[in-house]
Amino acid sequence: MIKVLLADDQALVRAGFRALLDAQADIEVVGEAGDGAEAARQARLLRPDVILMDIRMPGLDGLAATRQIAADDRLDGARIVILTTFELDEYVFEALRGGASGFLVKDTEPVELIHAVRAVAAGDALLSPSVTRRLIAEFATRAKEPAPSPRLNALTDREREVMALVGEGLSNEEIAARLVVSPATAKTHVSRTMVKLGARDRAQLVVFAYESGLVKPGWLP
Repeated sequence: MIKVLLADDQALVRAGFRALLDAQADIEVVGEAGDGAEAARQARLLRPDVILMDIRMPGLDGLAATRQIAADDRLDGARIVILTTFELDEYVFEALRGGASGFLVKDTEPVELIHAVRAVAAGDALLSPSVTRRLIAEFATRAKEPAPSPRLNALTDREREVMALVGEGLSNEEIAARLVVSPATAKTHVSRTMVKLGARDRAQLVVFAYESGLVKPGWLP
């Protein structure tokens, strides 16, 4: 059973999500929160698998709550999906940097929301290649030129190559085709890279690829 925590300051939004998710045999909404501080408290109490987090809430907003939860070692298993009104929200990149596993627009189709909860609970990042490219191109270009990170020294040449491709928004299958290896081998390289860098999931690899200077926004089409 996938345990979900809903964090949104609009009761009607929470009620709609709860009705949709609770109707699934493998998903249970275990709690609700109307602001970021309550979301962090509920997360520590309920230990959900997935947190659907509104980015704009009174008091402690979703961005700050995401950072709190992602920094708590007791909540390593919790995956945060940011809820936003617009795909290119100015806070989305910061949320990914802070530990979120992806994002959804609030008017997403019900079937997509259900798929997203299951995918994130399984450990996948909720970032399609097209969304990754647009997000990074939009926001990473605003950052200062990054300094080479010493953390890259822990990676093999192939792992650096794989992380750069993840940063470009390629899937494991696309990485496998580019490097002429099997999808399983590509997945293994991605997993090892995540372990070495202490990344929660693929979303953090994308952020690190840019922040470390391994990939530059200008390289994107």
